[in-house]
Amino acid sequence: MSLAAPVRQWRARAGSALFLRVAGPHGHRSRERIHHREGPRWFGPDAAVRVVHGDASMFVGGIRSLLLQSLHPAAMAGVAGHSAFREDPWGRLAQTSTFLATTVFGTADDAQAAIDAVRTIHARVRGVSPEGIPYAADDPDLLRWVHVAEIESFLDAHTRYGQHPLSAARADEYVAQTARIGRALGAVDVPETVADLRAALEGYRPVLRATPAALDAATFLLREPPVPWTLRPGYTALTAAAVESLPAWAADGLGLRRRGRVGSALARGGGHVATRTVRWLLAGQPEG
Repeated sequence: MSLAAPVRQWRARAGSALFLRVAGPHGHRSRERIHHREGPRWFGPDAAVRVVHGDASMFVGGIRSLLLQSLHPAAMAGVAGHSAFREDPWGRLAQTSTFLATTVFGTADDAQAAIDAVRTIHARVRGVSPEGIPYAADDPDLLRWVHVAEIESFLDAHTRYGQHPLSAARADEYVAQTARIGRALGAVDVPETVADLRAALEGYRPVLRATPAALDAATFLLREPPVPWTLRPGYTALTAAAVESLPAWAADGLGLRRRGRVGSALARGGGHVATRTVRWLLAGQPEG
């Protein structure tokens, strides 16, 4: 037996374990349904949103978006009061990754069903935080904030670490395509160009601040993750890349240490190694 065979076998096992961590225990079944069920899709095979959301850079973008989203007091209050991210972080990740995959790669009927399910949940998520901050998950402006923070983070991570970075025109295409999902969830005034996306993010700055819940979430994500020690180096590289890519005002708000030139270069290098490793592992999985 050549050395290549054991490497392929290890790659397949490691890739499958990583995939099931992210997609959940029924990930293979979900992947089959999402990618192979017949029917029209919201986005064609060459859509920019498929390029971005199908790339390993989403691992960095996802962490970055969670950190960024936490700076909105009302959004973080809803997460802290109704999300089981501490008790079941992998389950929450699986729900989110399945939703993203279904709306981008699934049939139009399945995408709409996923949207309807999330909107039903959002309608029940409302209350007041211990600091007296009222929140409602179906608030159109709050939904807009979550959308803006996610899409800006996914695009930023893809620009830095994507296998096939988008041209300026394709980046605008990506923002416009994801706007369809944001509007379907109930967001209003959703940006459709990169310039409008960045302006929208800047427009939220007066209301953003790090509440105790936001600082607790950042500590959990960066210092107390439920990750086996064997995966900790890779996870640490992804989080370092996510933190390094945050706007300076966001990192400062969360009390995250700003790196110097050498530290930033090391974080970016580690981000490239981590995303390339994830991409290589997942590419060893069955197509779909």
